[in-house]
Amino acid sequence: MSFDVEIGHTSQRGPRDINEDFVGTQRAAPHEAARGLIAAIADGVSSGGRGQEAAQTSVMGLLADFFATPATWDTTVALDRLIGAQNAWLVSQNRQRQGQGPGPTSSHPGSDATGTAALTTLTALVLQGQSYTVAHVGDTRLWRLNGDDLQLLTQDHAFPHPDLRSRLTRAVGLDDGLRVDYLQGEVQPGDIYILTSDGVHGVLKPRKLAELARTGNAQQASQALVDAALAAGGRDNATALVLRVIGLDAGRLIDEITRTRALPALGRCRIGDVVDHYTVTAVVADTGVHRLYQARDQRTDELVAIKTLHESRAADLQERALLAHESWLAMRVTERDAVGLVRGREVHDATALYTVFDWHTGQTMEQLLTKGQRPSIGEVIDAGRQLARALGRLHRQGVVHRDLKPGNLHLGDDGQWRVLDLGVALSGQESSAARELHAGTPSFMNPEQWEGASADAASDVYALGVTLYLWLSGRLPYGEVEPYQTGRFKRDPPTPSRLRPDVPMWLDHLLMKAVARHAKQRFETAEELLLALERGASRPLAAPGSTPLLARDPAALWKVVALLSLLLNGLLVFWLAFLPK
Repeated sequence: MSFDVEIGHTSQRGPRDINEDFVGTQRAAPHEAARGLIAAIADGVSSGGRGQEAAQTSVMGLLADFFATPATWDTTVALDRLIGAQNAWLVSQNRQRQGQGPGPTSSHPGSDATGTAALTTLTALVLQGQSYTVAHVGDTRLWRLNGDDLQLLTQDHAFPHPDLRSRLTRAVGLDDGLRVDYLQGEVQPGDIYILTSDGVHGVLKPRKLAELARTGNAQQASQALVDAALAAGGRDNATALVLRVIGLDAGRLIDEITRTRALPALGRCRIGDVVDHYTVTAVVADTGVHRLYQARDQRTDELVAIKTLHESRAADLQERALLAHESWLAMRVTERDAVGLVRGREVHDATALYTVFDWHTGQTMEQLLTKGQRPSIGEVIDAGRQLARALGRLHRQGVVHRDLKPGNLHLGDDGQWRVLDLGVALSGQESSAARELHAGTPSFMNPEQWEGASADAASDVYALGVTLYLWLSGRLPYGEVEPYQTGRFKRDPPTPSRLRPDVPMWLDHLLMKAVARHAKQRFETAEELLLALERGASRPLAAPGSTPLLARDPAALWKVVALLSLLLNGLLVFWLAFLPK
């Protein structure tokens, strides 16, 4: 479910010839309702109607694109990128119209004209989970009314002198370096948020504004605000948007962490046990850290996967936070396109600590390897394409998996490969402790990680290359690395065709590039790997060169020098001891 919010907005041109105010709201689509809603108001600034264009494009662009940004981005990051892009476009348009280098000088309608320059104020409000985020430029305002307490959440960007109050110091379209004010806080049921243009708050006193905001429903309240402003002698466009928060939904990571922190541990379950409205049908795995069950949802009769912490780990707040982060990611990174990923499900009113995911019948690549089932060349290529495509989706949303390996890659009975287990993934929202965690499986970690570098998208691509090499050839390119060991990269791996003669040359070169010792020789992105797999033999890659000895072993030169020194010293000793004097 999304926010239960009542919305109303009204905008009138008043005594002016055109209305250069613009206002709008947008809710997230039903399948990603946890992303809440966004509301924005803008007051165009110029003569000749250009301000109307600036206000409309700024609001409409923000509303249209906000929910297209990755769900894992912080709200302020998404707003900053979108507002920055709109500002750059307006600045460019203004320079083309005026034929001048520097940005235009700002002024509000009624003050010195700006010719054909198009500027606008912009105030945006995002409601997500149990929090609000405000982005603000100019002198439109956002108020928060909680009970009898009316709080102004924005600060006008205008000159303080009485004669210059209509002149802005900041506006969208004014300068290349736009500074946006951001504010975040907690939402409470019963909160009323009021967005107004200066045609409303420039006329009405705060006490009157608060009184009218409680009138009737939200639409009636917005109409009452605008009517009162114009009746009081307002000489400008008048616009008001009213949002009344009736109910909340936990949609942020912090909300998920808070929810899981308060829940009791889920004990060991047996087949037939009922957890809330889920009936356990199979015990899938018990790693000592997590337990995974198959269960049937009594409401829909669908099979689901239930993941919980082992009792020995359930009291660890960091483990709980990691489980909450995995659940939050699975519900968001897969919401627009679940192909290649496993979708998480919202859990409401849980009585114990667990998360729920979609269930897919099939086998992991590790299970296929254990059974000794040798894949065909076509199967490996198809798996590589599907997994590279899924990995690219993760990376485009700012997520790094950190533990790609055969056990976390699943082939469903529907023929679809899926990436499993986001338990140690990075999203930019995780805690510092999770970020610093030495995660991953040693045999699939790239050389840079063994040298102290952090895991990134490139390390995921490398791990996928190692996985495909292993599945195709039956062995790891650099050998097995135990947890207590360090990675050994003293030699180049043998080409897959040496281990399996039916491997085509183009695939041989591709996999050797994917697992190359040096990062510069490898694929930079999952999309680059996918493109190479799709082109195949039609545009084969060149054979990667062998790694020089000094690159594989920087100490090799000193070893050679030491050996030569030892030989020379041996000869000198022999000469002194045995040759005639």
